[in-house]
Amino acid sequence: MASSCLQLCQRCTSLLRSKTTAVTLQYSTHVQHWAAVFTVSTKIPKGSSFITAPHSSSQRWKQWMCHYSGIHTKPLTTEAKEDKNTEKLSGNDVVAYKNPLSQLIDEVPVTEMSLDLDAAATLSALEEISDEEAVSISVSSALPPASTSLRDYVDKSETLSKLVQLGVDLWKLEQRPNVGSMLLRLDFQTDVAPRLLFLKDIGVEDSRLGYILSHNPFILTENLENLQARVDYLRSKKFSPDSVASMVSKAPYLLNFSVKRLDNRLSFYQQQLGLSPPKTRDIVARLPRLLCRSLEPVKETLRVCKMELGFKENQIQHIVVTVPKVLTANKRKLTQIFDYLHNTMKVPHDLMVKFPQVFNSNYLRVKERHLFLQYLGKAQYDPAQPSYISLDRLVSLPDDTFCTEVASATLEDFNLFQKTL
Repeated sequence: MASSCLQLCQRCTSLLRSKTTAVTLQYSTHVQHWAAVFTVSTKIPKGSSFITAPHSSSQRWKQWMCHYSGIHTKPLTTEAKEDKNTEKLSGNDVVAYKNPLSQLIDEVPVTEMSLDLDAAATLSALEEISDEEAVSISVSSALPPASTSLRDYVDKSETLSKLVQLGVDLWKLEQRPNVGSMLLRLDFQTDVAPRLLFLKDIGVEDSRLGYILSHNPFILTENLENLQARVDYLRSKKFSPDSVASMVSKAPYLLNFSVKRLDNRLSFYQQQLGLSPPKTRDIVARLPRLLCRSLEPVKETLRVCKMELGFKENQIQHIVVTVPKVLTANKRKLTQIFDYLHNTMKVPHDLMVKFPQVFNSNYLRVKERHLFLQYLGKAQYDPAQPSYISLDRLVSLPDDTFCTEVASATLEDFNLFQKTL
């Protein structure tokens, strides 16, 4: 009997030891697993896009792990109570157990990052908005980054749209280098409007503003003080306000030149032609582009009239005062007309000086009408002879009037004659 009880006690003791060892191993395995997972989750590389959980989550995890450890230690306590009456174990058989999970949890550092889930999110393209919000949205109209025509910018540029309303030919300006980009950089209120008001103040008509800007857009970049100084200079030379306005309208580049250059031009014409100041002002007022052109072609024209055509200085003065455009005439055209009048039609110099408009006419018109009169036997240009025909009537009358009043023929006859040439 005693031996049976001893065997039973040994059997219970071995069973208790094996169960304690199994629970300890299972508990240790779970602790190692969760410790590894927690360690990996807390070692996040710097700069990573991952976000760690907030501090409350780590506390709940710690509580859960403690609860987990308590659950696994309960079987050991229960079984120990059941075997209390069987045998009192010695100190060598039962080892005092200390929960290693609590120590591990306390030692493992927890990396925390605050995550504000209530932060204002950006508006989604699919999110519906109210009508008030839709009206308040302002979208800036961007200009095209590059284009070969100013037409693409007219609807988006206030400056270009206003210039079109003034009658400016943008198609002409866009063909000139760097003019298109210059106009796009101008602000209408600060750059364009003040200069338009200046032109109106000096007497330029509204209908001429488009013409001036179409030929000289650079006046929009001129300083207003410089423009006013040039106008004041012209008025100081006794040009009337109406003459100044007319000169600016006819010669758009006039106000782009400095006072010094304008003064040099006026002195040149007065000295080279030997004219009085009133006559010089009259020539310049009628043909203001003389102040804008280079002086070399003018010098060449005066030399040709004197050296090649044989006119005297007083004759040249008369021709220039009557027809100032002769100073800007092409040298080839001038010599061609003179040669035909003098060598073919036998017109002397004094008659040419008396009717200098002939130098401003078309060479082909002079030739065709002279040949038609010669065909009819009426080519008479000597004032002392009967049936005299002046050079003025020869070149200035229209075809139908010339045929009926000068040639005493019909327009059909003249047209048929032209076909024979």
